[in-house]
Amino acid sequence: MSTVTTLPTIPVPLTSIALHAALSSTSTSTPTSLPHLKQIHAQVLRSNLPPSLLLELLLSSSSLDYALSVFTHLPKCHTPLSNKLFRSLSRSAKPETALLAYEKIRLKEGLLGIDRFSFPPLLKAASRASGLNEGKEIHGVATKLGFDKDPFVQTGLVGMYASCDRISEARLVFDKMSYRDVVAWSIMIDGYHQSGLYDDVLQLFEEMRSSNLKPDEMVLTTIISACGRARNLSYGEAIHDFIIENNFVLDTYLQSALLTMYASCGCMEMAQKLFTKISSRNLVVLTAMISGYSRVGRVEDARLIFDQMEEKDLVCWSAMISGYAESDKPQEALNLFSEMQVFGIKPDQVTILSVISACARLGVLDRAKWIHMYVDKNGLGGALPVNNALIDMYAKCGNLGAARGVFEKMQSRNVISWTSMINAFAIHGDASNALKFFYQMKDENIKPNGVTFVGVLYACSHAGLVEEGRRTFASMTNEHNITPKHEHYGCMVDLFGRANLLRDALELVETMPLAPNVVIWGSLMAACQIHGENELGEFAAKQVLELEPDHDGALVQLSNIYAKDRRWQDVGELRNLMKQRGISKERGCSRIELNNQVYEFVMADKKHKQADKIYEKLDEVVKELKLVGYTPNTRSVLVDVEEEGKKEVVLWHSEKLALCYGLMGEGKGSCIRIVKNLRVCEDCHTFIKLVSKVYGMEIIVRDRTRFHHYKAGVCSCNDYW
Repeated sequence: MSTVTTLPTIPVPLTSIALHAALSSTSTSTPTSLPHLKQIHAQVLRSNLPPSLLLELLLSSSSLDYALSVFTHLPKCHTPLSNKLFRSLSRSAKPETALLAYEKIRLKEGLLGIDRFSFPPLLKAASRASGLNEGKEIHGVATKLGFDKDPFVQTGLVGMYASCDRISEARLVFDKMSYRDVVAWSIMIDGYHQSGLYDDVLQLFEEMRSSNLKPDEMVLTTIISACGRARNLSYGEAIHDFIIENNFVLDTYLQSALLTMYASCGCMEMAQKLFTKISSRNLVVLTAMISGYSRVGRVEDARLIFDQMEEKDLVCWSAMISGYAESDKPQEALNLFSEMQVFGIKPDQVTILSVISACARLGVLDRAKWIHMYVDKNGLGGALPVNNALIDMYAKCGNLGAARGVFEKMQSRNVISWTSMINAFAIHGDASNALKFFYQMKDENIKPNGVTFVGVLYACSHAGLVEEGRRTFASMTNEHNITPKHEHYGCMVDLFGRANLLRDALELVETMPLAPNVVIWGSLMAACQIHGENELGEFAAKQVLELEPDHDGALVQLSNIYAKDRRWQDVGELRNLMKQRGISKERGCSRIELNNQVYEFVMADKKHKQADKIYEKLDEVVKELKLVGYTPNTRSVLVDVEEEGKKEVVLWHSEKLALCYGLMGEGKGSCIRIVKNLRVCEDCHTFIKLVSKVYGMEIIVRDRTRFHHYKAGVCSCNDYW
């Protein structure tokens, strides 16, 4: 049965006392109170009571929409009552209605219907509604009436401009204030924080302290948050000390802010201490701990907290997925993304960018294609950052054509889009198209940035385009007013080194205006290894070790140089040193995807369930290749063992095992894709070229720095890598 709501009986004629009683019953009645309000309104008109009385009582109830309707029909505006309406509407879910009421008064009364008490709620409404134009007009009226010097009006103006992303205008008003209370300082500080100007937040806080004004908990929470965003641990620690010294109560907000700050700065020991003290661990705190542990590479600790959470929101899932993606655990990131979908949580752009990044790191094309379809199906494909990420993903998964396809279909492109495409060409050894796109983007008035030049110089380096590289490097300062950084000098050292211009490379290192870092000396060291320049290579390796004593690459390189010279005692001493320090050479690892599964191999791997068949296939392939002239190249095996032992070592490299496993499941004419974490050695490079010829297949290998496309016995790098 339906319930019939009976409206209270309204006495006629209506008195003010009866009006109070009727409205009192309305404020607690059912949703049918709107017809009731209309009845009361009709009785007010018949009883000759002032409508303003009805409006005043309506404002004390929850009937703001009806109050506004009554207000628009008042024959004359009463300023105190108007101000009360402004205050109520500015705090409501529809703050823009306060601006509509203000516009009504201006049309009816001009400037007579407002006073200085009108401006703070109106400016608050403009702030909440992001009504910059309305706010500026209100500012002009306040100035005309001489109220712009009122501290409350000035505070409202600061808040309005800050909320409308006009932080410089907010600061101009703030600086003109003759009196600033904690609220004014808090609004200005929060404005800088919302604008991402964290250094300005801290500087303004210092000014506040110099004015002998004590901050409150709200200000301190904002300052701590700014420290976390700016990764300014030392200042954050100083604020923590200030809180303790001044006996502030560490409420939930301050505790959460401090924990998030320490976690953001990677100081997980302090974050964990605070975490154990917080009784109410909300989603913000838990997500901060997950992000913090992920940031310092402790994804297992992050996952432990994640798994213990009873409720998980999208931000939390995204933080954990991002943690895996950025900690070089792409498979775990994708597994967690699949789990998130089981729970029915829809990803946003932030989540998808992490998932695309994980796909790019994994380098598996089938997964990449699935993610691209998922993005389009769920309406995320129109976002510029997502398309830029898809270009990078396809490039790193070995499909340059798909990367270019995404680029060509984009409705709008920015410098990141062009740079992503240039980098895609560069890592695939297509220097011609990398340079073509570089000049095309300039023709379209897209200004290249520092990252763009890294891509162009990288392309020149891996194609041996020395003079083109010189011109491009010079154009950074001459044409584009971009000061080269370490990464640009590193590209030039690599360019000269690969071209066997080692003296030019050394001269650049010694004359560059920046102090050479590990990457610079490492590039020179790697070039010396390629060209067998042991003396300079030893010098470069020692320079690396001066900057980073535990650098595994330099220690291994030095050991290899000593091994080539048969200085076995020096080799032994170095390896003992590495053992004592717990330093080991990064182990080679290769991945291959077959039947929607990813398989990993390391050197001499025996863990695969089909290991015996894989090694049988390897023996078969070696026999086939020897018929066309293949001989294992053992120059890269620098250990004191017999030659036959060296041949076994080089034949058991991870990419050969992955390739042979791929050959077991593929027919002629198909494509095998392999991802390796280290540089492909000379023997494997020759081996794979011959396999592509003998077995009539295309093989794509992504190593640490670039892609190799093998087909018909030829590699896209032209043996220059």
